[in-house]
Amino acid sequence: MKPWISLALLTLGVAACNRTPANSPAALPKESAPPPQAAIAVPSATTVAAADDELTKALELKRAGKISDARTLLQQLGATTNASDQVYAALGEIDTLVLFSPTPAPEKVDYTVAAGDSLLKLAKKFGTTVDLIKKSNNLSGDVIRVGDRLRIYQGKFAVEVNKTANTLTLTDDGKFFKRYRVGTGQFSKTPVGEFKITSKLEDPPWYRSDGRTIPFGDPENILGKYWLGINVPGYGIHGTWETNSIGRQSSAGCVRLLNDDVGELYIVLPVGTPVTIHE
Repeated sequence: MKPWISLALLTLGVAACNRTPANSPAALPKESAPPPQAAIAVPSATTVAAADDELTKALELKRAGKISDARTLLQQLGATTNASDQVYAALGEIDTLVLFSPTPAPEKVDYTVAAGDSLLKLAKKFGTTVDLIKKSNNLSGDVIRVGDRLRIYQGKFAVEVNKTANTLTLTDDGKFFKRYRVGTGQFSKTPVGEFKITSKLEDPPWYRSDGRTIPFGDPENILGKYWLGINVPGYGIHGTWETNSIGRQSSAGCVRLLNDDVGELYIVLPVGTPVTIHE
């Protein structure tokens, strides 16, 4: 694809972030009986206490520097049906710590740089990003040399957005990795379905529907620090300066995160990452 064509497509996406999708109203069934209510399993006080003890143990392991052991225990807790928000928060924090550091992990590959290698080639080979390889190996530049040892996280990341809860859950190979609070579209403007990330942009300008270009850093620019476009023209995941909009359905249709949070996703997620959005 020619560079000017790529830029035009990216401009279209960023420009239309505040447009309303053309949704057709779904046909309602004439009659429908309410589904039977399933019994809700309430964990016993003993179960809750045991989970709290395991969480405390995991946090103690983390404080002692036993990161891998703490992560394993938190993953076990997170896989249970009665896992608490505190467990998910602690697991997300430690997952990020492992991801952004040389800390060993089962998902990581130890690789010796060979002749002809570049960070871009390695990112494509292992299904990751140049930014993540650099950050997790404490690289300040793009130059790598034959014989250098790199530890590369080989993940299978996917994104799930829950519009009702205003949350974005990052998964790795189908397992919980981290959860973020987001803002979604008012009046259900955020599209629902299976999508993928098709573009990434740092310090994005905002191309208004009236033809004006609002540069990054201008208070009128609504896109924040990073833009992750999806394959719906005009929609994406982006940062915001309006921190009070997080946790609410108040955007024009895109998914908003705090700038630091979307910055993490920008580093981690390659183009092509699956994105699921549901009510």
